[in-house]
Amino acid sequence: MHKKSINPSSVFDSLQYGFSQAIETTGTRQLFLSGQVGVNANQETVAGGMYEQTVQSLVNIEHVIKEAGGDLSHVSMLRIYIKQGFDTHDEQLDIAKALKEKFNATPPASSWIIVTGLSLPEWLIEIEAHAVLS
Repeated sequence: MHKKSINPSSVFDSLQYGFSQAIETTGTRQLFLSGQVGVNANQETVAGGMYEQTVQSLVNIEHVIKEAGGDLSHVSMLRIYIKQGFDTHDEQLDIAKALKEKFNATPPASSWIIVTGLSLPEWLIEIEAHAVLS
């Protein structure tokens, strides 16, 4: 799989927030992941706030993709659902920090969507991923 980040200078610099404006991929084997939340393998919501839940969501994505024979470099698109009330600038910076840590070379494209709630009240973020493996 080949992945190319597209970030024209004619739009805002999304790389500072840990995502690309677009991703061009080659390959035909695709993986569509269900939304991942800040819950560990023991079904416990991780302690902390937005940053910790974002990191755990991305770790979960990493584990699922690894099981399919890939890694985070194969992720081309994220859809990030952020619980309303936790959508302040500071929380968005926490999300951006986690994205930049996990996707440093070629960050995926993404959409950030504010929602009134997730399945459980303690969940602050849910992240869906689309990966192209080969």
